Amino acid sequence: MRVAVFTGSHAGPPSHAEAAATFARELAEAGVGIVYGGGHVGMMGVVADAALAAGGEVVGVIPQHLVDDEVAHPGLPRLEVVQSMHERKAVMADLADAFVALPGAAGTLEELFEAWTWGMLGLHAKPTALFDVDGFWQPLIAQLHRMVDDGYLDAARLDAFGVVSDAQGLLTFVEGYEHPPRKWTAPQKRA
Repeated sequence: MRVAVFTGSHAGPPSHAEAAATFARELAEAGVGIVYGGGHVGMMGVVADAALAAGGEVVGVIPQHLVDDEVAHPGLPRLEVVQSMHERKAVMADLADAFVALPGAAGTLEELFEAWTWGMLGLHAKPTALFDVDGFWQPLIAQLHRMVDDGYLDAARLDAFGVVSDAQGLLTFVEGYEHPPRKWTAPQKRA
């Protein structure tokens, strides 16, 4: 099994880096591979380094322009170099069995929501979760509940969205995951 990890290219507070390193190490120790953005910077680098140090499988997927900017992790046994950010996300999705977002910024949110939306549209049936460190994702979770309350988001979709606080929690979530029905389905044709 592989998990696509979305996280920041900045380090964030030390408690987030420590939690990310522990999370990545525990995934590696459980035999779970990590697919991530391929960088050596920020939280991405923390995740890759911790998983590699624990003997885990780490696959980086990075666009050529970031390789050119010397952001690629030099110690990865497998680095997929793609041409665009769009291709990066598609390759990560193909290589992963589940998605998790660690603390990050706009790029992390964009990757998370695209993966989650693809599931809603029936493009995959893979679990998607947040790894909540120090309550980082609580404002977003409150916003998602507001979307349900105001009728923009089906409660079943939010119920199927994971919020975990450690690697074992993610693995338990993935193991028990039941994908909700597609958001849109074609009407049945009359005979």
